[in-house]
Amino acid sequence: MTPISTAQILGATLRVARQRMGLTQPELALAAGVGARFIVDLEGGKPTVRLEQVLRVIDALGGSLTLTGMDSEAAQVDEDRRGA
Repeated sequence: MTPISTAQILGATLRVARQRMGLTQPELALAAGVGARFIVDLEGGKPTVRLEQVLRVIDALGGSLTLTGMDSEAAQVDEDRRGA
């Protein structure tokens, strides 16, 4: 597990994952349903990328986002409220 504390670390982590899978940036963009420019920006550590698209990229790479150190009970209540 890689602790992510900056946009640059997130970008570098996702770049390594993409390369290990043998994907080009355009191939990952297609798999995630985002633009190739988004992948360039994300891997470059751009701090203003859209979270929804980041989650799609993570999913396309076979990963998931997990938060630690937070009250999971509060998150469950919010999820139940939204009907998820």
